[in-house]
Amino acid sequence: MKKLLALSLLSLGLMAAPAYAADAAAACEAKAAEKKLAGAAKNSFVKKCTEDAKAAAPAAPAAGEACEKAAAEKKLAGAAKNSFVKTCTEDAKAAPAKK
Repeated sequence: MKKLLALSLLSLGLMAAPAYAADAAAACEAKAAEKKLAGAAKNSFVKKCTEDAKAAAPAAPAAGEACEKAAAEKKLAGAAKNSFVKTCTEDAKAAPAKK
């Protein structure tokens, strides 16, 4: 059961990465439009912005692993563990966005 849960969480993380990248590209395009960039300046800005977003994306699975480890240290199991890990991971994902 634990292996199934771990595989499920891993697959969700892998599926979220392309969606995050698409969202990042759209957000970067919007930022470029706000700055009224065009041509090469826009392309350069969007490329760098998207690369920066992709570099930040791998932090999410690491946060999930850290939350799993923290739950194990607290000796949580079942629904309590699932709730803790979910909340912890969401908090970790939200923290970089606040910067």
